[in-house]
Amino acid sequence: MSTNSALYTATSALNAQSTNLSIISTNLANSSTVGYKESSAYFSTLITDPYSSSASSSGGVMVSAQQHIDQQGLIEASSNSTDMAISGDGFFVVTGAPDEDVFYYTRSGSFSTDEDGYLVNQNGYYLQGMAVDSEGNYINGNNGSVSSLEPINLNAVAGSAEATENVSIVANLPADAEIGEVFTTSSEVFDSLGVSHTIDYSWEKTAENTWSLSFSDPVLSSDTSQTTGTAAGGPVTITFNEDGTLASTSVDPVTVSVTGWTTGAADSVVTYDLGTVDGTDGLSQFASENGDEPTISITSVSQDGLRFGEFEQAYVDESGMVIAVFDNGQNRAIYQIPLANFNNPNGLQGFSNNVYAMTVASGDYTLNIPGYGGVGEIQGYALESSTVDTSEELTDMIIAQQAYSAASQVVSTTQDMFDDLMSATR
Repeated sequence: MSTNSALYTATSALNAQSTNLSIISTNLANSSTVGYKESSAYFSTLITDPYSSSASSSGGVMVSAQQHIDQQGLIEASSNSTDMAISGDGFFVVTGAPDEDVFYYTRSGSFSTDEDGYLVNQNGYYLQGMAVDSEGNYINGNNGSVSSLEPINLNAVAGSAEATENVSIVANLPADAEIGEVFTTSSEVFDSLGVSHTIDYSWEKTAENTWSLSFSDPVLSSDTSQTTGTAAGGPVTITFNEDGTLASTSVDPVTVSVTGWTTGAADSVVTYDLGTVDGTDGLSQFASENGDEPTISITSVSQDGLRFGEFEQAYVDESGMVIAVFDNGQNRAIYQIPLANFNNPNGLQGFSNNVYAMTVASGDYTLNIPGYGGVGEIQGYALESSTVDTSEELTDMIIAQQAYSAASQVVSTTQDMFDDLMSATR
C-alpha cells in the first residue's frame, strides 16, 4: 500500500468517525424525544483496487446510519387522557393537515385537541382513525387502506341521550293489605331527546295473593302538571305463591308504549322486569314490618335511559377505541384507531418531527386493529420514551473520539513521510 493510499484510508476514517459522531450527537439530542428511535453507525470496508497484486489492497472505510425503528421504548404513565403509547409493533397513521392525503407514520403518541377539536400530536400531525357508531361498527367501512381513514375530530361528537327501554322494580307488596286497597308509586323515564318524565304506578289488591298494576300517562318531571304523552299497556294481573314469591303476570313481558310525546321525541316502548317466577329478586308479597300500616316497600327502581349529556372528554382503550365521556355518565365509542405495520420498519424514511414515510425498502403496510394481525396494543394515559441509552452513547462517543484521533495520527505520520521524501529529492 502506497503512502497516498495510507493517506486516503486515514481520511476516509476521519470522515467515517465524523459521521459516527454526528449520529451519536443526534441520538443524545433526542434522548427525551417521545417515540424517538436511536440510530447507529454501520461501518464497512472499502476496497478501491480489489485486483491489486500487492499483499495489501488499498482502500478505506464506509459508514452509513442504521435505523433501529423496530426497537420498543419504555412506556411511561401520563396524566393526559389522549396520550397513548404502542406496546409492540405498529405505527400511528398521521397527516400534516386535516384535508391532506399524504400519510406518515409515527410512534409519537402525545396527542391533544387543537382549537378545531382535532387530535394532533406535539409535532402538529393529525391522528387518523375510522368513525364508528355506538355499537362499534364502522360508519364508512374499512377497506384496509389508509385512504379509508379520516382525521379524528372530537368537536364532531354530538351530545348524547338515550330513551328508557327497560325498567326493573324490586319491591314488596304488603300481604296484610285489604282487598280493594290501592297504593301508588312512580319512577323516572327518559324520552329519546333525554327529557325526564314521571310515570305513576297504581297497585290494587284485587284478591288474596293477587294484585292489579296500572300505568298512568307520563308527566314532565320538572312540572308534574303537564301531561307529556299517552301510555298504553296494562292493567297487569300479578299473582303470588303462598310463600310470598312471584307466581305469574298476566302478560310476559310487561310492556308499556308511550306515544305522542309533547317534547317531539320518538315513540317509546318500555319493558318492565318484575322479577323471576318463584323468586323474590323482583316483586314479592310479605306482611308489613312490625305491624306497621300496610305500604309498598321499594328496594330499587332502575332504568336504562339517560338525560341529554354534553361531551366532556375522550380516552383511548387498549383496543384503540376512542371513547367519548359525557356528563350524563354515558361512555360511547366514537373512533377506532388502527395501527400500520411494515415488513421492514427499519427501511422507513425518517423526516423531521419524528415521522416516517413508506419506501421500497420498508415494504407496503398492513392496517390492523390493535392487538390483531401482528400489531401491538395501545396503552392510554401513557407515552413511549426514546430508545436512546445515554450511557451507551457516551461510551460510543469516546470510542469514536479515539478512532478519530488515531486516524488523524496516521495523517500526521503520512505528512511527515511526505516531508522526508521531499527533503530527499532536494
